[in-house]
Amino acid sequence: MYVRPAAAAAAAFLGFTLTVLGGTASCAASGPVPAPRADPRPGPAGFSNPVVYAHRGASAYAPENTLAAIDLAMRLGFAWVENDVQRTRDGVLVVVHDDTLARTTDVEQRYPDRRPWRVKDFTAAEIAGLDAGSWFSEGFAGARVPTLRQYLARVQRNQQRLLLEIKKPELYPGIERETLKVLDEAGWLDERHVSGRLVVQSFSADSVRTVHDLRPDLVTAFLGTPAAADLPKYARFTDRINPWHTTISAGYVAAVHSLLGAHGKAMEVDTWIVDDPATARKVRDMGVDGIITNAPDVVRKAIGGY
Repeated sequence: MYVRPAAAAAAAFLGFTLTVLGGTASCAASGPVPAPRADPRPGPAGFSNPVVYAHRGASAYAPENTLAAIDLAMRLGFAWVENDVQRTRDGVLVVVHDDTLARTTDVEQRYPDRRPWRVKDFTAAEIAGLDAGSWFSEGFAGARVPTLRQYLARVQRNQQRLLLEIKKPELYPGIERETLKVLDEAGWLDERHVSGRLVVQSFSADSVRTVHDLRPDLVTAFLGTPAAADLPKYARFTDRINPWHTTISAGYVAAVHSLLGAHGKAMEVDTWIVDDPATARKVRDMGVDGIITNAPDVVRKAIGGY
């Protein structure tokens, strides 16, 4: 959990101006826009500085999982963004974290009689009409919940890389195959993307295993902290173990690194959610390969990572 700074203060601190153009929030930099940095690691081990992943985009400073959030991550110079994928009533994949729309949109005001406002109970057209920015700041009023196709197009345009989470797959039977279909149609399953620009993760081991079975070439990650004795079972179908930072130690990270994952390389550890400098340095010193954060600029400054 993190405490979100006021959008205006965050914008001033970062040197950004928040505007609304054509009903959609956007971020304009006051200076030159840096290109996202590439992942410096050619392999899974031996690097002192972890890769920094912008969790739901630069979500400390812009509404999570919106195009504005990944645009801001790009402007801050971050190549990797993380998102969450769920499915609408009419079968469209959308990028939203919660399985209800109440926290991050104006759905309660728009549809007061449709409690509990689950994503799976609304059509894509209904969700597309919701305001997904005003809850965060009026400066982002009019931001929308993007479809996965729209999100992929923006990540591609920004020359970024994607850590994609299949969210609550138990609610959406078959979502793994559907996600891969959209990725394929958007050009994200070619060798260039699969080899270094895409990772698919889930809290469900069955979902990760399904993705691996359908696309054995794809890098996958399991979200959680399996017992060290169980890690060899996970190594059969995944490449990474991505645990909550409070659940790991240097010994646990070393235990993950000691195993070869599904692609015959040392398994990696990307931990979450780390937003403060002290914790960032702590997990870096444990030897993690990546840090998933709402405030990527804070973590980068603390550890000197990418």
